[in-house]
Amino acid sequence: MTGPESEGPLLRRAVCPGSFDPITNGHLDIIARASPLYDVVHVVVMINQSKKGLFTVDERIELIREVTAEFGNVQVEAYHGLLVDYCKQRDIPAIVKGLRAVSDFDYELQMAQMNYGLSGVETLFIPTSPTYSFLSSSLVKEVANWGGDISHLVPPVVLAALKERLGQD
Repeated sequence: MTGPESEGPLLRRAVCPGSFDPITNGHLDIIARASPLYDVVHVVVMINQSKKGLFTVDERIELIREVTAEFGNVQVEAYHGLLVDYCKQRDIPAIVKGLRAVSDFDYELQMAQMNYGLSGVETLFIPTSPTYSFLSSSLVKEVANWGGDISHLVPPVVLAALKERLGQD
């Protein structure tokens, strides 16, 4: 099977979207579990102009590239706009999302139904490992800001970047 403008077989592709400010071990768990299921996993830093991040978009992209390099099939970039437009522009048929709790499901189900209705893009849910079921970037930043130990919640390179950004030793 070949695509209309491609010379080879269609690749199985999916997107893992998020703000990733910063990327956590919970995010990595989902990316690592999606990686063997797809030929290419697009990790997309969604840009929200109304939010001021701790890290710039470029810094987030670099951190994600560094911590996902081992997978070999992850592409990282930023996007401003509707996720389904990103998917349509790149012919990506699936969105992969991690679910931490029932409250995530309620919101993510609405988003999945809206995305499918807008574009036919499917959303696949991967339950988060129980180890990371409480984890969010916001919580990591808050604990780090108060000097708490987050070394088990983020990759070492992210920990170093957080400490540097927060002016901690």
